[in-house]
Amino acid sequence: GVLEKECMDLNKHFFTFNTAHRPYITLKWAQTANCKIANSNYRPLQISNAYSGRLVHRLRSQHMSILVGTNTALFDNPQLTTRHWPGQSPVRLVVDKTLRLPASLQLFDGSHPTIVFNLLRHQQHYNLLYYQISEDSSVINQIVQALYTQKINSVLVEGGTQLLQSFIDEGLWDEAIVITNEQLIVNNGLPAPHLEQHQQVDVAHLYGDTIHTYTNHSNSK
Repeated sequence: GVLEKECMDLNKHFFTFNTAHRPYITLKWAQTANCKIANSNYRPLQISNAYSGRLVHRLRSQHMSILVGTNTALFDNPQLTTRHWPGQSPVRLVVDKTLRLPASLQLFDGSHPTIVFNLLRHQQHYNLLYYQISEDSSVINQIVQALYTQKINSVLVEGGTQLLQSFIDEGLWDEAIVITNEQLIVNNGLPAPHLEQHQQVDVAHLYGDTIHTYTNHSNSK
């Protein structure tokens, strides 16, 4: 029992994967001072500063995979790499049910393993895996189980409000990291996800950004 809590935290991805039989799930989003996550037209909005941005890339390097939704992939065109922090880039995951995302997106450049969760086909093409899911059960549960079968022990969810809220509503998350720009106000923006009262375990201030870390009590062992 020596330093048991510290040891559990150090190996939280491993223990969650092998006891709960699913990946450790970290939610992350940036929001304005009035709790908006994006412009109302989904156009990219720079919320966090460069220092918080590097912190996010460090967070990516600590996870085996990173997940976004269709709108985030389409409007932000993210690379989802760790280019601003040393370490291996995570496996890129995107939900694209009807395969409407254009092949020109950076997600499909073939530089890193990428999994596309969709309703239409199951097919491997070089570094790109089309993983077929169904509409008969929860998409979130299917994704989580797929990651377990692919032996991916952790996932960082960086999607939009709809995807993040789906994980929250189903209780499928372990840690949430919320970056708030205390100076930025956006009128008529898209609302950020809503967390019910959960334990706040850490708060940090980084050049105008406030970073709150929460844990999901219901998933604590």
